[in-house]
Amino acid sequence: MTKRRRTPSTSKVRRRQLGFKRKGDGRHQKRIRRPDPSTLHVKPTETNLTGVAGLAPFGAFIRELGVDAALSRSFSRKTGRSVIYPMAAQMRLLMDSALAGEERVFGIEALAVDPLFVRLAGGVVPSIDTVYRDLCRFDEEALEALHSMVVDHGLALVARRKHRFVHIDVDTTVEPLFGMQEGALPGPNPRYHGRPSYHPILARVAEVDAIVGAKLRPGDTSFGEADVPFVEECIDRARAAAPSAVIYVRIDGAGDCSALMHAVAMKGCFFLTKARMSPDLVGMVAHATGWRTIDWDADGRPRRQVAEVPFRRSDWPDGVRVIAVRTRDRENGKQIYLWEGLDYTVQVFLTNEPVEAPEDVAARYDLRAGIEPLIGDLKHGWGCGRVPSHSFNANHAALLLKLLTANLMRRYVLDHVPHLASWRTPWLRRALILVPGRLARSARGTKLHVPERSQLARWLN
Repeated sequence: MTKRRRTPSTSKVRRRQLGFKRKGDGRHQKRIRRPDPSTLHVKPTETNLTGVAGLAPFGAFIRELGVDAALSRSFSRKTGRSVIYPMAAQMRLLMDSALAGEERVFGIEALAVDPLFVRLAGGVVPSIDTVYRDLCRFDEEALEALHSMVVDHGLALVARRKHRFVHIDVDTTVEPLFGMQEGALPGPNPRYHGRPSYHPILARVAEVDAIVGAKLRPGDTSFGEADVPFVEECIDRARAAAPSAVIYVRIDGAGDCSALMHAVAMKGCFFLTKARMSPDLVGMVAHATGWRTIDWDADGRPRRQVAEVPFRRSDWPDGVRVIAVRTRDRENGKQIYLWEGLDYTVQVFLTNEPVEAPEDVAARYDLRAGIEPLIGDLKHGWGCGRVPSHSFNANHAALLLKLLTANLMRRYVLDHVPHLASWRTPWLRRALILVPGRLARSARGTKLHVPERSQLARWLN
């Protein structure tokens, strides 16, 4: 008799860390029978049940980090005895809403029936009109303060350990809009051509997979010389967090910008970017010699080759290396056919790193791809592609609040449940935030009871 083998992916799909308890393991012999749902009588008698029990330990964690106090110090846009909803409380309300999976402000209406959410909000949930008005209070100074908090909590993960290398990956993304918001302009949009959009720029540190820079921009803004101060600020802050690390800045083809190259080199860092395939560069690559094979296929034919091309533009800084990689594989990204009769496509990289082998330069650039799933997680797991207001500054503030919450969640996971660090936000939210619970009040205080098999109960014990 052949022994049945378990599907390799089953363990991952079942997510044992979520505390499941099932009998469907092959030993159950009796035929199941589904009951008639109409026999279950629903009674709205419970007032202490919550579906977001994970908000309580998360709130305690970030309070211990000093987040609540920092919000109160930095965001006092509403003053006076008549203020009922301070700005810090409104910002924490939006952060809790994002943690619970609500992508827009009006999702607060659905959470207003949850007793724990209401309790953490201060005992009463404000009208969403009040929240919208408070988002519109953000000016440039407040946005800069909020951005600093995002960066600080991202870089706190870098400072936890000594890094030999720090890779700052810079990328842009498109937020299609379907209204007349401020700054909603047509720009590069591969999915909705001509659709008004925003074009935010983000930076992450690959070693900790956290956001260390972000800026919301109008849809017609492309990456270029105007973004050099943003990159310089990311480098300066990363240098402060990891003073002994070698810093690489990795950007896609938009990084072939002389001002950016000069700025990165002046900071004592290395840049690594795709080259802009101008006709003169294409000609030099097509006629390059000295190709070195670094990989062969099963038949012993060259599959991947590299070469350094003696090419330089007049406005580049000194020491720029041009590295061409041609391959027979069909890989992602824009590649060019140059050789008739040879089934090769080519990519060209630029770097000011002086000694690394060409194939290692290409491999280092390929690891930049990790920013793409992070951006996807931010857009689909945190709703960073959703905008709440007509005001550009309000939309910028909403984006930064979600990024701050994402960085804090990253710290929370690494501190308390590091074995879940590879999970994306939807699964983390199921395990750590969307946990059922019951509030029990007594003379000794209030307790929050959660299922004993839940991931939340496991690490709390």
